[in-house]
Amino acid sequence: MRFPVGWTNLPVALVVVHGVVLGGAGSAWGAVQDAALVAAVQSPLRTPKFVARDPARHPVAELTFFGLRPNATVVEIWPGGGYWTEILAPYLRAHGRLVEALPAGDKEEEADAAAFRAKLAKTPALFAGVTTSALGPDHFDIAPPGSADVVLTFRNIHNWMGSGTAPQTFAAFYKALKPGGILGVEEHRGDPALPQDPKADDGYVRQDYAIALATKAGFHLVGSSEIDANTRDTKHWPKGVWTLPPVFALGATDHARYAAIGEADNFVLKFQK
Repeated sequence: MRFPVGWTNLPVALVVVHGVVLGGAGSAWGAVQDAALVAAVQSPLRTPKFVARDPARHPVAELTFFGLRPNATVVEIWPGGGYWTEILAPYLRAHGRLVEALPAGDKEEEADAAAFRAKLAKTPALFAGVTTSALGPDHFDIAPPGSADVVLTFRNIHNWMGSGTAPQTFAAFYKALKPGGILGVEEHRGDPALPQDPKADDGYVRQDYAIALATKAGFHLVGSSEIDANTRDTKHWPKGVWTLPPVFALGATDHARYAAIGEADNFVLKFQK
């Protein structure tokens, strides 16, 4: 099998495309890396606390798995503090386009969106050219229809399940993408032996449940990756997934124990319109 140019040595586990295992820990994916992507990850302008999370989040490997390229139009969904934005913005600046779909709805979400816009304005050297849109109840036009090459969402599905807007949100992704466009998804992996809580109150989403949401919206699953797998995460914690780093919802209580477990077990899925 011929591997796509730019696929890199992945740090852990397996990547599966169309049900075929392509490689595992230590596999040689090819010597060629996307130098611009590596440079974006290594930028001194990134927030130090985000850089410290790179060993758990594997940004080069994950974005490579999604097939990101520097001339793409990318919509990042609900960027949180901006971990991925700090990588995507410089990577796409010269030849691509980055749209940040910020949360809309209640006062807390509007405050989060305002804080993120302030972050963009504060560091123009990092975020020049980034534009914003809105996603939330009654706000599902994240980009002009058929305009995006890639839509990316990282650890957000549980939020939309909690608000009851997951079907509309996936439909918005589908509408924004060009035919053949890619939806990249990362989420906390729920226990497959337990029924899925439709509200995902603990922050965990079964992988098959996420696939069903995307499939119902019209997407086809074209790849899955274990880049962010963590077998130490048993998924049953006093404060849900937020018990684990980086949140540490219990504060000092058993802090060392949860730090040793690390960030949650996460699935990574690649869908196509």
